[in-house]
Amino acid sequence: MDKLIRVERTLLIGHLLSMVFGLAGLLVVLPNADFIAALPDVGKTAFGWSMAGGGVVYMLLGTATVAVYAYRTLGIWHCLGFMVPAIGLSLVAELLGTSTGFPFGHYHYLSGLGYKIAGLVPFTIPLSWFYIGFSAYLIARAGLETFAIPQILKYIGAIGFGSLLLTSWDFVLDPAMSQTTVPFWVWEQPGAFFGMPYENFTGWFGTGVVFMTVATFIWKLKPLKIPHTQLGLPLTVYLGNFGFAMVTSIAAKIYIPILLGLVLGILPLIFFYQMATTRIAQTAVNEALEAETI
Repeated sequence: MDKLIRVERTLLIGHLLSMVFGLAGLLVVLPNADFIAALPDVGKTAFGWSMAGGGVVYMLLGTATVAVYAYRTLGIWHCLGFMVPAIGLSLVAELLGTSTGFPFGHYHYLSGLGYKIAGLVPFTIPLSWFYIGFSAYLIARAGLETFAIPQILKYIGAIGFGSLLLTSWDFVLDPAMSQTTVPFWVWEQPGAFFGMPYENFTGWFGTGVVFMTVATFIWKLKPLKIPHTQLGLPLTVYLGNFGFAMVTSIAAKIYIPILLGLVLGILPLIFFYQMATTRIAQTAVNEALEAETI
């Protein structure tokens, strides 16, 4: 178990560092053509590799980080019970979106995010749906478990808030990443929300609801113990990716999506995290008091 924790932490550090490296490339190196031209041949080669695979690396590391964490804390059943529907159903949604315009609007991916499935969707995109979606859903569910409400409402709340947190990340990421010096996707019919059609966000929320609902039913098939004392990693993954999106938006001078993301994403995330961890701390105190009484 200790070995898995070390692997998990190493992957997380790599994931975060790769995002910092990516930000430096997007915001400092790419806009500075003179800097690139002045690089030696080795530097230009390394820069070319980073542009071709930088996005792939940070998404692969994020996926591996969350997969190891989910396996360690929840077990193989619940790990795959979320991963498979998240990746599979988000891929279906992305393939539909890039070929028909439903449910996100008309768009297509450019290069920089890895091999494209069916020539349409980079294989890394469904992976990002998984690791952000899992982090959002688990923290929402852990927080809601502290409420004295029927279990069905906890399930519905976790699906709804998990999907909202997932969509809030996209509020911040999508406008900036489609308008960088080297964009990763292009909207064929730009919308009213900083170039995004509003249906993009309903599509994100709806897709999250679908795969989180499937995962919820799968998780019900076997006993589940929510790791309330070990939510630091999913919290860090969400905040790190939100921070990446926020910095790119600030660089693009796009501020309203950041505000929406903070209100609809970060605030609920912190609230649920605090609820989950406070409950465990209070339970430990009560058990200690009972032990002293006995």
